[in-house]
Amino acid sequence: MSSALETQPPPQATADFGDHLLDILNHGALCLMLSVGHRTGLFDGLRERPPSTSDEIATGTGLNERYVREWLGAMATAGIVTVDPEGPRFALPPAHAACLTRAAAADNLAVFAQYIAVLGAVEDAIVAAFQTGAGVPYEHYTRFHEVMAEDSGQTVLSSLESDILPLVSGLTDHLERGIRALDVGCGSGRIINRLAALYPRSHFTGLDLSAQALARARDEAKAGGLSNVQFVEADAAEMDRHVEAQGYELITTFDAIHDQADPLGVLRGIHRALVPEGIYLMQDIRSSGQIPGDLDHPLGPFLYTVSCMHCMPVSLARGGPGLGAMWGEPRAREYLQRAGFRDIRVHQLAHDPQNNWYVATR
Repeated sequence: MSSALETQPPPQATADFGDHLLDILNHGALCLMLSVGHRTGLFDGLRERPPSTSDEIATGTGLNERYVREWLGAMATAGIVTVDPEGPRFALPPAHAACLTRAAAADNLAVFAQYIAVLGAVEDAIVAAFQTGAGVPYEHYTRFHEVMAEDSGQTVLSSLESDILPLVSGLTDHLERGIRALDVGCGSGRIINRLAALYPRSHFTGLDLSAQALARARDEAKAGGLSNVQFVEADAAEMDRHVEAQGYELITTFDAIHDQADPLGVLRGIHRALVPEGIYLMQDIRSSGQIPGDLDHPLGPFLYTVSCMHCMPVSLARGGPGLGAMWGEPRAREYLQRAGFRDIRVHQLAHDPQNNWYVATR
């Protein structure tokens, strides 16, 4: 029989894992500081600014110096900003600004750091759900639609014309001539409003359950003078009551199916709403559908966290199956087939490790 001493882990292995956990603690804290830096405009204020004191940075950004100084402490100790002891003076290197400022557009990773604060706000409800198995309703997630809108700007809007629309052969020609299109789970409407602006001869409908998100969508459409877009407040599972059967040549969903209360029902509704030979374009999270198959996923920990703390519980809260964001390509294909789609093609974009793009024909 092995003694207790023989089963103890090697001291170096324990020390190495302890160091790993310290890195995790530091990085988790930094996600909050990255979010603060993005929301307050501090990263944008530091971009192309010469080395400056905390007083100068606070004055330039219109923020409180004491808070700015403490935030700079987190950024400096993490190596995100450089610090010259004289002053001291702080600067954001150009290579770092290229990943952290609004000028970086699709490369601005500070946008995604906001999810950590949003999800942290529901931790108590999630912990309780581990005991009860219940879900957590959408209304518990403050700012979620706002952050999702920015996320869509990073992952979809930035490559909509260059990479996404060309996935469907001839789609842009059809849009230019004029078709009817429906976006299910449109959220704040940034994507459908962009399409409406690009293709004035086509008509677009956005459908979403959130009145708050749709208010932002309508405001944006009004500000842009768009007369070819409308928004419908409705549950996607009940779209048959709100949209015309076989009424659309194109239907899209962007990261919206896996957290539905009735994902299969929504897909069947989409199939019914398409004209014969109509196209359904579905963006959803890239995953194998099995934990062992996702061990090398570059965003695995982040996506499983978002799934555990948002995608799964919001579905469960409405009596859904709680598929979660990592439901995987095999199950997504199965659901599409069960919904009636037969020609299903899956695309991946070189710059996007997070998503699969499914093109299915009715």
